[in-house]
Amino acid sequence: MSTDDLTIRRRPDVDCEGLPQQLPWILRQVLARRGVAASEQLDLTLKQLPHFKQLHDCEKAAARIFQAITQGQSICICGDFDADGATSTALMVSVLQAMGARKVHYCVPNRFTDGYGLSPNLVSYAAERGTDLLITVDSGVSCHEGVAAANAAGIDVIITDHHLAGAQLPPAYALVNPNQPDCQFPCKSIAGVGVAFYVLLAVRALAREQQHPAAQVNLAHWLDLVALGTVADVVKLEATNRVLVQQGLQRIRKGYCRPGIQALLSVTQRQAQQLQAADLGFALAPRINAAGRLDDMALGIECLLADEVETALEYAEQLNGLNQQRREIENEMRESAVAYMAELQLDASTLPPLLVLYQDDWHQGVVGIVAGRIKEQYHRPTITFAIGDDGLLKGSARSIPGLHMRDLLERVHTLHPQLIARFGGHAMAAGLSLAPEHLDDFRAAATAVAEQWLDAQALEREIWTDGGLDASCFSVPFVQQLEQLGPWGQGFPEPLFDDVFEVVQQRIVGEKHLKLVLRSDDGVMLDAIAFNVDTQRWPDLEVRRAELVYKVQLNHFRGRTNVQLLVEHLAPLR
Repeated sequence: MSTDDLTIRRRPDVDCEGLPQQLPWILRQVLARRGVAASEQLDLTLKQLPHFKQLHDCEKAAARIFQAITQGQSICICGDFDADGATSTALMVSVLQAMGARKVHYCVPNRFTDGYGLSPNLVSYAAERGTDLLITVDSGVSCHEGVAAANAAGIDVIITDHHLAGAQLPPAYALVNPNQPDCQFPCKSIAGVGVAFYVLLAVRALAREQQHPAAQVNLAHWLDLVALGTVADVVKLEATNRVLVQQGLQRIRKGYCRPGIQALLSVTQRQAQQLQAADLGFALAPRINAAGRLDDMALGIECLLADEVETALEYAEQLNGLNQQRREIENEMRESAVAYMAELQLDASTLPPLLVLYQDDWHQGVVGIVAGRIKEQYHRPTITFAIGDDGLLKGSARSIPGLHMRDLLERVHTLHPQLIARFGGHAMAAGLSLAPEHLDDFRAAATAVAEQWLDAQALEREIWTDGGLDASCFSVPFVQQLEQLGPWGQGFPEPLFDDVFEVVQQRIVGEKHLKLVLRSDDGVMLDAIAFNVDTQRWPDLEVRRAELVYKVQLNHFRGRTNVQLLVEHLAPLR
């Protein structure tokens, strides 16, 4: 739940004449405000995907992979320890096996002992397995030492990645990354799993030219993995990503998904037929990520690779248990961070533009989640650190609109090259390592850059809505139409609305969730729920009217479907 220091802003009306007139005006506005100006943009079929030839080095990579398949060479997939990396690894392994590759295995760096990406240690492991070709997924563009070690060992390296490239590129056999210089691929925000999918499209095209049996592989069967990894990595849902996610969601809803995803749906009590993109991001992805955060991402990959539902369920139950442990650790760390902030006795006027936090008992696998939670609570870019097994502080950074986090780290590194040992990431999320003795100097340097780059408006907490709704919008058909206009996500946000309601009933359910019965000004009675409220303030039986920022959704319970409001912000009007 948002705090009271919040400004509610309504998105302005825009031209929506190019959209189907049978859609309600408010839905046409929702789409137009998100850049959908014509009916053709509502076509999320696979034919709308840009061609793989636009990805630099994609055909070169495909030719080398096809050679490895036809010659029976040993292929090692080097993954990453998050859900994008896990889905990318499972995608590459299972598709290459389906295409006839007889020797395919994978390795994943351990977050605690190996660090990020392809390292010389992983290359040694691959060499011991007799690897001829090493393919990175969701990593590699910054792994200079690992690529050099592979080249020295006589192993060809193909990098498939989507992270921002540095000034120097590693000397790989082929490097497929839309964010490298001179790459013309239009979707720069595609996830690692999307890049891997595109490389496999190119392999299949080559197989068709050569009339190889791999040409018969239907890559649409793996779109469930592509959708999961894309949503999990919180990439911007531009046109290409929207197509990939929508097509994957449709397959899952129809029951065409691998046993691992079926098992994850089961342990999270999600119904496949009603699955939304948010379910992938908030239910399935955290359980896969828990493996990489607390244990070994191989557990998540094996769940996604499982051929039988029973086996997949065993893995899914283990992942569910790890996720529960992750939640407990996260809660403890967040409470510790909030207590630390309270001791500083800061208010909005004295809160620094960047928060840099460290406690020596924090868990390095969860600092990223805590950084995100603290960022949301205080509306400040946040970097949280924990001590790593190698003695370095492992930091995870989360930003707010207006501050490019990776650029900030690069600027600090340029000004003070002795401070940061390693860093990488995106605009909104990044990671870094530094020696403990450099923490205070890093905090001062990073805060100074943030002060220069962030203006006062960026530090104001605000929320944008699509305005208010009338009685006709609080109906099942309207909400169904709204759902069908998705998928919603990063860069294509799920609509929020704001209105004033009469509060008819209010009570706490669970530990700190507020259940409400509301009446709109049009006289419509509605159920609503607000999660994680301040139980010192709610319920407040003196409140008769309240201003809400909310989402409209369908609640399915005991065979009945009704409209429910999911409250994002609640302010009493007395």
